[in-house]
Amino acid sequence: MSNKDGINPMLTTSEVARLLNVHINTVRRWSNQGILKTYRIGSRGDRRFHRDDILNFLSDKSKMAELDTSVDINSAVDLVMEHVKKS
Repeated sequence: MSNKDGINPMLTTSEVARLLNVHINTVRRWSNQGILKTYRIGSRGDRRFHRDDILNFLSDKSKMAELDTSVDINSAVDLVMEHVKKS
């Protein structure tokens, strides 16, 4: 999804944590470990995430969840898609 200027906005660490329903420190740890693809911006090196990268992450986890029926990743994917449509 693009905004009115045609720029695809990136997600902050807290937005990703909310979408994935995990603690912000978990997002930071996954970023440091390379589990989530991160882009560093600004002089402070703030983390930003592309929406497509987060959707790909959820899709990969969904494939793994098919082996473990106790995990409902599909509902998380639906939440992310609703958030993307609203933006």
